[in-house]
Amino acid sequence: MSGDIKGDNQPYDDINITPMLDLAYVLLVTFIIMTTASVQGIKVRAPLTQAANNLAKPQTRGITITAEGQVYLDAYPVSLDQLQSSLAQYKAANPNLPVVLKADAAAQYDKVMEVLEVAKRLDITEIGLATKRAQ
Repeated sequence: MSGDIKGDNQPYDDINITPMLDLAYVLLVTFIIMTTASVQGIKVRAPLTQAANNLAKPQTRGITITAEGQVYLDAYPVSLDQLQSSLAQYKAANPNLPVVLKADAAAQYDKVMEVLEVAKRLDITEIGLATKRAQ
């Protein structure tokens, strides 16, 4: 018995770091989820308007045009041909497909017109233009 008690009082040769690593992995996964969840689209400076109630409907597809003229469909960069084929698939699934066009105020007007022409060719009639309310 006395040998067992003496053995319990010996200093530790190593430290168990498994609980600390578990905590580090949980924090890392939480950080990754929080940072990727905050990235939800392409930032543009929308033009100002007095119109209200520019709310998107459920299953609305978003088209974004940046100041440089890059076109995005639901936060994914696309060419005009890719935009047309993707919208055609969505239109086939939902004949009343609502689309919201969000263009930077400094975007070239012809790029906006090209996107609207794609929507017109596909007979998409529910198109909203996203703007910010003027103060």
